[in-house]
Amino acid sequence: MIKYLEKNFDEEVKGKKVLVDFFATWCGPCKMLAETLKEVEKEITIDIIKVDVDKFPDEASRYNVFSVPTIYLMDDLKILKTHTGYLNKEELKEFIK
Repeated sequence: MIKYLEKNFDEEVKGKKVLVDFFATWCGPCKMLAETLKEVEKEITIDIIKVDVDKFPDEASRYNVFSVPTIYLMDDLKILKTHTGYLNKEELKEFIK
């Protein structure tokens, strides 16, 4: 399921394995990745949390996000993997494994 961060990042992520997508609405590669996430969402079992860096700059700073899109695979707030830039469907599925 794709969810947009609305309030507290820690509450959304704590105790779960999630894919976090740090994005900006003005970012072309972010829009492309959003479409890929919609495709992959049907094939994966973890939640996708989308974080708009313009609405949540403190979270972007906290996780050292300097460019978008940046995705993190996290488990209970612990970063397992990170990637910056666009990934196609197969690359994204491999990243999540």
